Amino acid sequence: MRFLNPQILFLIFLLPLWLYLISQRTTAAYFKFSTAAILRQAKKKNIFFNRKVLIILRSAAIVFILIALARPQMPVQKEKITSEGINIILAVDTSTSMLAEDFTFAGQRQNRLYVVKRVVEDFIKGRHNDRIGIIAFAARPYMVCPLTLDYSWVITNLDRIKIGMVEDGTAIGSSIMSGINRFRNSKAKSKVLILLTDGRNNAGNISPQAAAHAGKTLGVRIYTIGAGTKGMAPYPMQDFFGNKVYQPIKIDVDDEMLTKVAKITGGEYFRATDTDSLKQIYKNIDKMEKTPIEETGYTEYRELFPRFLLIGFMMLILEIVLSQTLLRRIP
Repeated sequence: MRFLNPQILFLIFLLPLWLYLISQRTTAAYFKFSTAAILRQAKKKNIFFNRKVLIILRSAAIVFILIALARPQMPVQKEKITSEGINIILAVDTSTSMLAEDFTFAGQRQNRLYVVKRVVEDFIKGRHNDRIGIIAFAARPYMVCPLTLDYSWVITNLDRIKIGMVEDGTAIGSSIMSGINRFRNSKAKSKVLILLTDGRNNAGNISPQAAAHAGKTLGVRIYTIGAGTKGMAPYPMQDFFGNKVYQPIKIDVDDEMLTKVAKITGGEYFRATDTDSLKQIYKNIDKMEKTPIEETGYTEYRELFPRFLLIGFMMLILEIVLSQTLLRRIP
């Protein structure tokens, strides 16, 4: 049994004070009778009744009414509740190569970072009971949002990610290590790092493989995503007159290194060459990373307050009736 408003029960502890005040109250009432025979007769009638009964009834009535106000409830349906709860760090590459516009979104050409942010946003909205954090990286990692269950706050910080917020470069190893460090104090049984990049590790002092081995030691599973078309990609530039033009450039994704990093930790490497494949990758990861946790819970409760309220009122009525009849005070 549980109480919906348990704080009301503390008022019961004030009853002894109330009883003490009643016991200290004295009255000096008197009246005149021509004969004391009537009083002697009344005393004989009530000789088996004790006026303390009235105080007991009043106290019991108050207790039952307070219990009713506390809303006692009894569970009536016991069932298994399955919940999902893992820790996920999303590492997103923000180097200048992510400006390449080889992806489309809603029928329009967009750069890689813009599409990644929209796909990651849908991924976040599809999770439940998971703590999610975001790292943006270029030449060094930058913690955009720590692990949290506040998905609206995560998405707000996701929108803040821009190219140029960190000096240019691609520090994949340092970014993996930064994400792993966020799991050090985590008690979650499942810890996942999803790293997306479109280049090769060319910055930082930690190799991606060494960082992956550190992650394996801490029980972190790493999924790596290589983003970008294979071959030449249209890269936006400005001509002599300030107009936007595209220049085809080749941006190599280190597929071999990203595959090794994922395999070291028991994860998987994916390659996204367009928006649809990128969406499908995050959907696949979403399906793979489900950690069910069974808990015994009660979903339906029966209200018990009417019973306690009825008993309280019955005792109160009985106290009133006795005080006006058998235990009536004279005067």
